[in-house]
Amino acid sequence: MTSPGRGDARQLAREAAQWLALQDAGPLDADQARALQQWRARSDAHEALWQKAQTLRQRFAQVPASVAVACLDRPDPERRRVMRQMLGVAVLAPIAWAGYRQLPLSSWRADLRTATGERRAVALADGTRLQLNTASAVNLDFAEGHHRLQLVQGEISLDSPGQLWVQTRDGVLQAEAASLCVREQTQGCLVSVSRGRVSLQPLAGPRLQLQAGQRATLAPAAVTGVQAFDAQLPGWQQGLLIVDDRPLGELLRELDRYRPGVLRWDSAVERLPVTGTFQLDDTDRILALLAASLPVQVHYRTRYWVSLTPGKKIA
Repeated sequence: MTSPGRGDARQLAREAAQWLALQDAGPLDADQARALQQWRARSDAHEALWQKAQTLRQRFAQVPASVAVACLDRPDPERRRVMRQMLGVAVLAPIAWAGYRQLPLSSWRADLRTATGERRAVALADGTRLQLNTASAVNLDFAEGHHRLQLVQGEISLDSPGQLWVQTRDGVLQAEAASLCVREQTQGCLVSVSRGRVSLQPLAGPRLQLQAGQRATLAPAAVTGVQAFDAQLPGWQQGLLIVDDRPLGELLRELDRYRPGVLRWDSAVERLPVTGTFQLDDTDRILALLAASLPVQVHYRTRYWVSLTPGKKIA
């Protein structure tokens, strides 16, 4: 079964939100309940998104009483129905966005996965220490002495005491007592080696070996962009985002990976230089620090819809 495309995911999210709003408006009648059950049974993707929608609905269930009492306490049935639908619509934006950014179906079925903003560390059977970054998923194959791992989506780091194979969409990595990081990107997988040696085999191209302190991009036809990097510099594995005189837009694009919802910024702030070390576990604090140290303003439409605009110091 193929994973739903981006457009399909958006449509599924809209349908799930509509069902959720209908459910919130009052008890479903027999025909509606049957139709909902049929919608959920259409595919694994339908059911997975419905479960995610239910989880999100529970998170947003505690609507402040002051918002609802004025209308819900009135005896007008039509007003009550409209208000309930409005509360359902209040959930639509985060659910629709969750559907847009949701992991593909293959990731939902993966052995290990993380949500947006979540990081996870796991000790594997062979002694390998695996870390999953935000919105990532992997499958494991350690049966009968195999030491194989498949990167389904996102970014992982590995600290392996022995030999380990990593399958990616662009090729295969063979690590020899190594520490490495693998990140899926649009043009291939970025592989960074901080200890040991890692052999990169593209799907259709020559093999290349990376040493500690090197990184390269593994693309389907070749390994490109071999370069040195500071392997001792802390990164997301330590929960840090470090930038040194980088454009603000670059930092915000990275930060967007860790925030559920919408993060937008005016093009006028794109090239503002930023230097700093930021804690990834509190992205709201990062935005506050940026507003305090740069000529930018941060606007919260909701917790899940944030925008940055120029401050007074930008002409």
